[in-house]
Amino acid sequence: MNVWVWSVLFGALVVAGLVGTVLALRPQPAREPVARRPTALARRLAGVSRRTRLVLTVSVGSGLLIALLTGWVAAVVILPAAALGVPYLLAAPPTATTIRRLEAMEEWTRNLAGVLSSGVGLEQAVTATLRSTPDAIKPEVTLLVARLRARWDTEQALRAFADDLDDVTGDLIVANLILAAQRRNRSLANALQGVAESVAEDVTSRRKVEAGRAKPRGSARLVTTFSAGVLVWLAFTGDYVAPYGTPVGQVLLVVLLTAYAGGLLWMRKMTEGKPLPRFLGPAAKAGVR
Repeated sequence: MNVWVWSVLFGALVVAGLVGTVLALRPQPAREPVARRPTALARRLAGVSRRTRLVLTVSVGSGLLIALLTGWVAAVVILPAAALGVPYLLAAPPTATTIRRLEAMEEWTRNLAGVLSSGVGLEQAVTATLRSTPDAIKPEVTLLVARLRARWDTEQALRAFADDLDDVTGDLIVANLILAAQRRNRSLANALQGVAESVAEDVTSRRKVEAGRAKPRGSARLVTTFSAGVLVWLAFTGDYVAPYGTPVGQVLLVVLLTAYAGGLLWMRKMTEGKPLPRFLGPAAKAGVR
């Protein structure tokens, strides 16, 4: 009985193997690859720069090596956070870019006023200033000229230009241009000269404010660098950091460093300032409602 059962079982396995071999050797139609939607984590990782990935990889690897050699498990968290967070917390906010854009708006406004003083129309004057437009706002002016050449309504093109600039100073310039487009006022050149002068004063005041804000950032950068250097020196030359080698000490060290980073973040938020609200565009209309 047992021999018969084993014979049937082995026979079934042989038949199944032959059937599987035949099916495997049959030509199969090519299937199109199914496109999979990337997850939210994959999209975020794809948006990270190559330099950031390298810094994160090196810092995590260094933290793991320190944890294996010395038992400081907190290094796996501290090193990546410091490598990515400290440059951001101590770097100057993007105020310089804003000031460059304001200077570019001032220069473009003066050029536009000069062209309008020769008696040409608004659309022709905007097109004529494209070559001399500063690089900081040249993409926005290029789009404005393209819209005007595509027979957009002048007011709609100017409002889209204000949305591209996304600045209250740009709204001030565009508001004067819209009024001139509606009324075809010949005194627009004088008005734009006045706007350019007010923008120049705004740039000067912002530079003074930025110079005052740079002092506490420089002090914080100096104190942070000095403190980090002292801690590294003490870690290799004395027993000062020995209590932090225990599990409780490592947790306390992470808490203290987090509090220090929170202070730097608070200081950065204080020195960034808030942009003035716009009075043109969908955001301004939503604010009114």
